[in-house]
Amino acid sequence: MPTREPQGRIYQLDVRPIIPEPLARLEELAANLWYSWHQPTRALFAPLDPGLWARVGQNPTLFLRQIEQRILDQAATDEVYLSRFAQALSAYDSYHRAQPSDPIEGFNQSDLIAYFCAEYGLHQSLPIYSGGLGILAGHHCKAASDLRLPFVGVGLMYRMGYFDQTIDANGQQVASYQEANFHELPATPALTPDGEAITVSVEIGARDVSARVWLVVAGHMRLYLLDTDVEGNTDEDRAITYQLYGGDDETRIQQEMVLGIGGVRALRAAGLSPTVWHLNEGHAAFAPLELARELVVVGSDFSSALEAVAASTVFTTHTPVPAGHDRFSESLVEHYLARFAYELRLRTNELMALGELPGESGGLNMTTLAIRSSRHHNGVSKIHGHVSSEICQPCWPEISPADNPITSITNGVHVLTVLASEWVDLFDREVGTQWRAAVTDVDYWERLQGISPQQFWSTRQAIKSKMLADMRDVLTAQYTRNGMNASRMAHRLRFMDPNNPNILTVGFARRFATYKRATLLLTDVERLIRIAADAERPVVFLFAGKAHPADIPGQQLLRELHEITERPELDGRILLLEGYDLTLARRLLSGVDVWLNNPVYPLEASGTSGMKAAMNGAINLSVADGWWAEADQGDNGWTIHPSSHPDHFHRDREDAQTLYRLLEHEVVPRYYQASDDGYSPEWVVMAKRSMASVLPRFCMDRMVQEYTEQLYVPAARHGSRLNADNAGLARELANWKQRVATAWPGVAIRTLQAPASELSYGEPLRLEVAVQLGGLISQDVAVELVVTGFERTSSSIREGVREGAAVHGSHKRTYVSRFSAIEAADTEEGEARFWLEYEPPTTGRFEYQVRVYPHHDALAHPFEVGLMRWVK
Repeated sequence: MPTREPQGRIYQLDVRPIIPEPLARLEELAANLWYSWHQPTRALFAPLDPGLWARVGQNPTLFLRQIEQRILDQAATDEVYLSRFAQALSAYDSYHRAQPSDPIEGFNQSDLIAYFCAEYGLHQSLPIYSGGLGILAGHHCKAASDLRLPFVGVGLMYRMGYFDQTIDANGQQVASYQEANFHELPATPALTPDGEAITVSVEIGARDVSARVWLVVAGHMRLYLLDTDVEGNTDEDRAITYQLYGGDDETRIQQEMVLGIGGVRALRAAGLSPTVWHLNEGHAAFAPLELARELVVVGSDFSSALEAVAASTVFTTHTPVPAGHDRFSESLVEHYLARFAYELRLRTNELMALGELPGESGGLNMTTLAIRSSRHHNGVSKIHGHVSSEICQPCWPEISPADNPITSITNGVHVLTVLASEWVDLFDREVGTQWRAAVTDVDYWERLQGISPQQFWSTRQAIKSKMLADMRDVLTAQYTRNGMNASRMAHRLRFMDPNNPNILTVGFARRFATYKRATLLLTDVERLIRIAADAERPVVFLFAGKAHPADIPGQQLLRELHEITERPELDGRILLLEGYDLTLARRLLSGVDVWLNNPVYPLEASGTSGMKAAMNGAINLSVADGWWAEADQGDNGWTIHPSSHPDHFHRDREDAQTLYRLLEHEVVPRYYQASDDGYSPEWVVMAKRSMASVLPRFCMDRMVQEYTEQLYVPAARHGSRLNADNAGLARELANWKQRVATAWPGVAIRTLQAPASELSYGEPLRLEVAVQLGGLISQDVAVELVVTGFERTSSSIREGVREGAAVHGSHKRTYVSRFSAIEAADTEEGEARFWLEYEPPTTGRFEYQVRVYPHHDALAHPFEVGLMRWVK
């Protein structure tokens, strides 16, 4: 019989439970993302209804909306539960009452950091992240809270976050999206100081687009998220913040306008006046322009306004390839930003010029715009800092990449977020509960050596068993949906046995971008079979990761991995897991024995997954790129020193051969070199060293402290200086830069005597030079002697340092001395004269050069202007 349609309209009704009075503050705990890094608070929810906890994606807010009333009523009379609840509340209250142990040196009471990012990975219950950038931002926010930094975040509230992934029986990635109900998320409407809901307006093209603002609380930190899906907007405008990284360039430029321009306006509406503005990637580069607009509309000229704003703006770039930076065509900029440009008193082509380099085409580059709108810049590892200096060198056209203003601060991870609870308990017992306050203390973590090998190994194995059980569940659901029969499934999962965790397990989980080379392991399949399928020493490789829906090559990598899992010789030894997300990655990296990372050098900006694995006792097997190039100590993991072959095919083959060699001769033998106690003592030694060496050096507390000391405090003080007295110094600096730009083509430098080629020790080098100033005065320039002394030993590689700029070198040291101007001593040619006496610090071979560059006391960096002349 045909199915009958239901009679009449179907209505939905949600019946919410009432939180019993003894548990009233459970809702407060659920509304603060502090739970994302406080395991005892999270543990208040799951035991009440484990099935519901899993179904709601570990979202406490949604959990409390759906849990049965009887369960809450029972918990309210359960003395054991009430005791745990009281302990969690006590910890929560203590955390929020605590003040910084020491005042932040250099910060005033009124200072406030505003951190802008397009995504935030605080917890899976707030799905507004896609990958590494968002996870890093989430960890940054958590550490800022722990350190009591005056810090607020700004982002977008996506109706639909990044996609959910399944993998079908053919290895094809299937992307699906879920719309969020914001009232089921740990977010509430943000309010003005008068208690009104915040709504801001952004001029996008000919329309005024409204955005409401949501507030997310994470410990002490507040995060403001903008949402254009509001009544009064057109359907097109409501969709601007609909999907994370969705749509085309038109969607992207509109999202970035809402983030940057709307984000500044949201903070103003909340009554906040940040003194430091941090752009985490170029997506928020319109924020400094909005700050400049505020000054222009009250009478400032644009150049002075930009100087005033840029002085207090920090820009962090995460992208190691030029193609990864957002660019918008002139037609898009004209269409969407013409009105905004008019308020800046700029023509559209002048706005475009802020994001373009001389001779460059391709549109408004958001990285270039961010650099020109900021004065404090950094990459996210030492290698990435060098790479970024090369990529962005045209922003300072006459300055070498080694000397330009881009510095580096290597990424870190938030320890309490990534650390398995078993390690937390063990640390409390064995190294002292004060370890939480000592996460950056390298010496303190040598206490790990006092943990008995048996304790360390049993803790690792307990965590690994849980991981194997979780991954087995994921794979069982995946294979069942794809029609695999029970017998075949049992055979494939035979090594995923929680009761037998003694099989070497290697993990690889990350975004499936081609440069990450997920399939490098498959370069020589026959050799891989010999390694993985050894009956006495088996190895299991677990792979997980998403490819962007538009990344066809990345999806092909997934299919190639799927195909290799079907080979009989490797059945059960290479497993491809679907549903890569924050939860799966956290479980996987905490339990595997080895964490594999083999990107193309030098394209791994930093990477943080290996840090998380190491902090959980896993051992890294990684290319010497990003963070691992700094972490490798020779005894805390294995390193693939990348091939320098110019041909990509040969490069990959050479790197693969190194990977196989390490697996065959180092990793597998060490793991299976078991003692009578059932484990490999040498493995435990290396795992301890991995944990002890990585945890204090690559924790987020260290990273945020470095941001504070090296970027935030200097930006706050520099901004305060330029904005004092109605931004008088900012105007002076803007005018000076214009005068320098006009005069610089006429600047030249020459020596006034033949350069010396030999000196006796103790005898000074005397130099006199003449500078054609082209209309400038001698106070407008600095003339310097740059001396390079070559080290006599090749046993170490040293990096020379000059005050205010990094001078990278190997086996050499660089010294810089300033020339003095000779008063009223212009030459007949109208040149200014400068002199110097320099005494070399030791004997040996030196090289020296002489340079002149623009100098002003109000510059944030000596080479900020990007102009320099050398004696030829």
